This record gives sequence, C-alpha cells and structure tokens, in this order.
Amino acid sequence: MKRFKYLLSGILSCVVGLSTVYAQNPDISGYVRNYTGMLTTGSNDFSIVQNTLNLDITGSKGNIAFKANPYVYQYFDKDLDWGIREAYLDLYVGNFDVRVGKQQIIWGKADGAFITDIVSPKDLSEFLLPDFEEIRMGVNAVKLDYYLKNNTFEFVWIPVFTETKLPDEKSIWFPQLQSQGIPVTFDHSNSEVDAKLENSELFLKYSLLSSAIDFELMAGYMWDDDFSAHNTPQVDSITNTMTGILIKPEYHRLGVAGGSFSTSLGGTILRGEAAYYMDKHFSTSDFINEGLVKKDYVHYLLGYDFSLFDITMSVQLIQEYIIDYTDQIINEEFENTATFLANKSFLRETLSLDLFAYIGLNNGDALIRPKATYSISDGLEILAGANLFIGDQGRFGQYDKNDMVFIKLKYSF
Repeated sequence: MKRFKYLLSGILSCVVGLSTVYAQNPDISGYVRNYTGMLTTGSNDFSIVQNTLNLDITGSKGNIAFKANPYVYQYFDKDLDWGIREAYLDLYVGNFDVRVGKQQIIWGKADGAFITDIVSPKDLSEFLLPDFEEIRMGVNAVKLDYYLKNNTFEFVWIPVFTETKLPDEKSIWFPQLQSQGIPVTFDHSNSEVDAKLENSELFLKYSLLSSAIDFELMAGYMWDDDFSAHNTPQVDSITNTMTGILIKPEYHRLGVAGGSFSTSLGGTILRGEAAYYMDKHFSTSDFINEGLVKKDYVHYLLGYDFSLFDITMSVQLIQEYIIDYTDQIINEEFENTATFLANKSFLRETLSLDLFAYIGLNNGDALIRPKATYSISDGLEILAGANLFIGDQGRFGQYDKNDMVFIKLKYSF
C-alpha cells in the first residue's frame, strides 16, 4: 500500500515537472498568508499561528493543459506541513475532457455541508474552520466528462482510497467522546484499505444546466471516508468495573445515490440536495456484538438564497436520518441542523462583513462565525473574525472551550 502511494507521488511529481517544461511560459499565481488565532477561554493560549504559501502553476499548449497546486504550512508548535493539493493534466478531445492526476472534485449545491460532495475526502484536522478549498483534499483520479448540448456526463475512477484526515488525539479539535472520564485507546490494525483494483472507487454524475433549473444526479460505489469503530470495553477482572474503551477503526464499502438542484424564483434561489447511503456502518453501545451495525441512511438539505436591504442572505435546513433505527445506535435517529449566512459590502466593495452560523437543532448548540474583510490595496487584504461555540454537547457544543478570535493577513499575486 505504502509503496503504491509512493509510486503515485512520484508519478505526480513527474507530471508537475514535465508539465512545467511542456508549457514554456507557465502562469504562476497564489498567496502568502499569516493566520493567528487566540482562544478566549482559559489562559488565552494561541490556538494557531500559521504561515502559508500557496501556489497555482498552470499552463496549456494545444489541447493539453495542466495545473499544480503545491502548498506549505509553517506552524509555531509543530513540524512543517507541505504537499501538493492538486497536480493533473487535462486533455480536450471534441466533446470529451479527460483529467488525470491529483484533483479536487466538487459536486452539489450545499454551502458548508457535504451531502453529494463526497468524492474528495475532507481534512478535518482543524474541524470546519479552514476555507473549504483547504478542507477538501485532492484525490488521485481519472475524470472523464462528456458534453452533449446542456447535458454533462461525468465518470470518476479513484484507484486508491483516501480517508478523512482527523485531528491528532492531542489536538483541541479531537472529537470529545461520549464516554467522558473513561480512558480511550485506539487500535488501527484494521484501518488500512489495500491498494488493489477491487478496492478502487467509482462515481457517476449527470448534470443539466438550463435557464430554468440546474440539477445533478449522482451515484457511487465507494469507501466511507469516515471510519466506523468496533468498541470493546476494558474491564478490571477484580472489581468488574470498566477501566477504559478500546476503539478499533475500520473503513467500509457502501453505495450512494442522490442529486441536487437550484432554480431561480423571482430574484431568489431555491436549492435542494439529497443522498441515500446503502449499508452505512454505525457505532452502537452493543459491546457484545463489537459495537457496529449496518443501516441505510439519508442526508438531505433545502436552501433558500435571497436579498434584504442590500444584504445577501441564505438559510439552509439539513437533516440526517438513519432508517430502521435501533436505540443502541450511538447517533440519533434524526440529526437536524440549520445554517444562516449574511453578507454586505461597503466602501465600494473594499469592506465586506459576513456572518455564517451552524445551528444544531437537536442539542441547541451552534458555531457562529462573524468576520470582516478589508482590501487594503490590490492583492493585500486583512481579515478579522471569531469562532464562537455555543452549548455544552453536540457536534458544535463539544468545542465550547475553543472560542477564539483570529486575524489573517493575506497577499495574493
């Protein structure tokens, strides 16, 4: 598996090098950024001090084009993080486009939610706080698009599975477990998916772009990017009391089908998206059966975009539903979330004020994200904001002690 990944990395490096040579005058753009955040609770520790260099190298010749997106993150408290987010070649032949290499694949209509946008895995090492272009990871894939008037047929083959990147167990963003106060250990011996042809992933999408409606239909045979775990209690043989829980993560196959749409309604936009997952694994409290069960699962959203007093606004209602639910499943049968977005520009659009919020309707928790962005000069901007977690449990409330303020200084070139 590791050798195969190293081989792919080598191929991608060759793609980048050959593409740069092939295009005699490649275009280079990108940005440098400082991102400093400080916790507002406890001792006001810095939650992040990050310096970023992000490059986009593109070029074309004839019916071939390429893109490479290398990046470097430098932190004050950990090792340098660098890599290539995208590195691919495009080939244009008649009504066909073929893209080969490491790439981000974006599907769906949702804002701040992953429903049918599941081809590229997620980097959740800093929860949902980075920009989505940084959360969405590139995957080594072959993507084929066929265009027929307003219709597009898309095929994606991913030869090697890439899982969601989770926070380090010592990170402030590591999920808080329900078994608070009980030591938890991990056994990753079963979490590797071998790099074999039969373990590759396939996705199909049909999309229609028209003056009345945009919609997509998709299907996939894939690995769940998020692990499910066998949970085994550790019991003291003398006192017969629980001393800890052993969590054994695994990744499982599933099928998915869904779609999305957006349409204009008198100056407003109505959006919808849904996905049906078959045989998704869920953790349970049934330790005797190793704490796993397979259930079909539905994830769907309805959104509405509008403008009021020159303020651009958007609301979304999101629901997750586990079909044929049993009480032993740790997740709730229905998980309800709402989002709200408001944006207004001032000073000839050099100043932008934004508010985005996730609201967990089951537990009364929330993540509220106000920010202000000011364009100082051409290419130079400063952004100040906050991440405010409300509640004491749930998807957002578990991070109640991680309230933070932050500032970003970014120069784009």
